[in-house]
Amino acid sequence: MCVNFIPPTAQQIRQHFGYEVDDGLWKPECWQDYAAPIITRDGLKLATYGFVPKRHLPPGVRFTTMNARAETIGEKPTYKAAWRKCQLCLVPMQAFFEPCYESGKAVRTRIGLADGQPFAVAGMWREWQEPEGAVSYAFTQITINADGHEVMGRMHRPGEEKRSLVIVPTEHYEAWLECPNPDVARSFLILSGAHLLESAPMTK
Repeated sequence: MCVNFIPPTAQQIRQHFGYEVDDGLWKPECWQDYAAPIITRDGLKLATYGFVPKRHLPPGVRFTTMNARAETIGEKPTYKAAWRKCQLCLVPMQAFFEPCYESGKAVRTRIGLADGQPFAVAGMWREWQEPEGAVSYAFTQITINADGHEVMGRMHRPGEEKRSLVIVPTEHYEAWLECPNPDVARSFLILSGAHLLESAPMTK
């Protein structure tokens, strides 16, 4: 599963996604519990990567919620309430990373659009009440099966199910964000054509 991605720069958010935002609000790479920009039907928000931030987990409990499987998102206790309310979002990024094992060991691989443009993947968001009374936001990315895909099917360990983030086409942004029905939302969860993607191994 994707646990690391490169958010757009603030300038890319302004130019490509049309939202005014200050520089320096997020780090160049995003990992679990880092802040990153997301787009909801109410506009741009800064949110924590992971549907249940570590600070909201009970003592001694550890589990990750950076990715939600499309097949079970409506049944899992962590996600079902937000899914049924269609609290959908777009997660803008320049690229994401997956491990490729074709060489016999994990090679960190950068995956983005072949044209080099920023893009957005399907996600879901929720609010959290913080102890001091403030409201924060958190998000997860939605994943789908990618067995046999020419790019995403090469990632992860041999024998494991292949999974992929869902890249939402620009022309579908508004329809995805405004979708009122979770059954209709599932119709957006499809794989991008391999010809639209570019993957490259990362050197140390």
